[in-house]
Amino acid sequence: MKHVFFDTNVVIDFLADRKPFSIDAAILFDLAVNEKLKIYISAVSYNNIYYVLRHSLSHPVTLRLLNELADMTEIVDVTNDVIRQSLKTDFKDYEDAIQYYCALSVSDIKFIVTRNTKDFKKSILPVLMPTEALKVLEE
Repeated sequence: MKHVFFDTNVVIDFLADRKPFSIDAAILFDLAVNEKLKIYISAVSYNNIYYVLRHSLSHPVTLRLLNELADMTEIVDVTNDVIRQSLKTDFKDYEDAIQYYCALSVSDIKFIVTRNTKDFKKSILPVLMPTEALKVLEE
């Protein structure tokens, strides 16, 4: 089983059914549900996901989706070390720095899945688009 870290945008694509991006995201989540993939998500993603979903869904429905998400994934804590490392980097987007250092904090994670690969140019972990991740997982 591969262990992968999902950037917030991939999760929102899936939960908000943002086509055409939701198709690959749904396949990846299906692999996780069938225990062929372990997905990790940063704890900081939850407030961002809530914020985006809440624009089109009710509070109870949004919380239900977030609970289902928590059941399908592993939540990576945003620790003191993650914050301090994120503050010292030259990531253009601070939230991406937090995502990156959360991913690095779990030694089992093999790559990061995001639609914004350019935001992770300096990553020592491979950074893949969802379509690329599916190809790697098929091998």
